Amino acid sequence: MRSAMSDEIPSRSVVGDANVWISAFITEDANHLRSRHWLDQWLRSKHKIVGPSLVSVEIAGAMARRTGDSVAPRRAIDDLRRLPSLVLRPLDDTLISAAADLAATLHLRGADAIYVALAQRLALPLVTWDRELLDRATRVIDVRTPPTP
Repeated sequence: MRSAMSDEIPSRSVVGDANVWISAFITEDANHLRSRHWLDQWLRSKHKIVGPSLVSVEIAGAMARRTGDSVAPRRAIDDLRRLPSLVLRPLDDTLISAAADLAATLHLRGADAIYVALAQRLALPLVTWDRELLDRATRVIDVRTPPTP
């Protein structure tokens, strides 16, 4: 996947949790329609969605586990790679250190702490369906769910 590390991130950007993408790709997911609608609208308006480079691994693994299919996750990742509005950031030592501190302080799972650290670093909201993130990360960042259509 491409990484736009040197690209300036516009203010109308968000950090997108993998679970929003997963919901959009899996039609049986309870949040499928809301995720799909929000992503379609957001991307059509040319706003950026920022994620850690880890997002593709999370999406592929979760989709394969939930569906038992190994082809659909690969297709989904290929689709993501072609999105000009997706900006991926590498996991550098500073981000990992901040995520470790947030994981300990907020009692977050490791990957979740990476999304929070990235949102904090870029001063962007985090969009997620994860109740734990919605409850715990609000102490340090703006966390929200995709809005209802």
